[in-house]
Amino acid sequence: MPRIADARDAAAPSSTEQHARVVRILGAAATLATEKELERVQMHEVAKLAGVAVATLYRYFPSKTHLFVAVMLDQIDRMSARYARRAQPEQAAKDAVHDTLLLVVRGLLRRPLLAAAMIQSNSTARASAVPDTARVDRNFRQLLYDAAGIEQVTERDAGLLRVLIHVVFGIIQSCLNGRITVADAETDLRVSCDLLLVEWPESFAAV
Repeated sequence: MPRIADARDAAAPSSTEQHARVVRILGAAATLATEKELERVQMHEVAKLAGVAVATLYRYFPSKTHLFVAVMLDQIDRMSARYARRAQPEQAAKDAVHDTLLLVVRGLLRRPLLAAAMIQSNSTARASAVPDTARVDRNFRQLLYDAAGIEQVTERDAGLLRVLIHVVFGIIQSCLNGRITVADAETDLRVSCDLLLVEWPESFAAV
């Protein structure tokens, strides 16, 4: 398990050059974690591939956990750009969420080592020490709210999606561990959406 550094504020990029540097770091980390297990990814390798000094890498990401939670946040934001607001007017809200989650799950399982690295890092991180974990949760929920067409989120909606997301990551982890097949994962995803979102209206536009 990667070590989580003592809680401290990570440096936030403020200039165009610094943003570009962070993008390179995230890309390098994702590339390396696609090729080998998280335990074998070394921070100095990430820095070298990104073309930055190791001290610079640690300034932005105090630990490997910080880094791969940030990679997960970046991946979710990329998914949001690709998948959000694809809902068809005639599609039921729960079906739109299912279809979006299916794309997300398939995308993650195409790079299983990277998926495992991100999920392991995010699931073991303390929110007080790694603030990006809260952004991962918030942005992933927003992706699904957008897919469902929910603009006014109720406490009930938030609770249902929170439970669904827990289930989805359990399904992904079981698939990554070889306990279920990809086909099983997709079937379980359909069942989960049907059961947990059964009370949702066909469309939130009319609510």
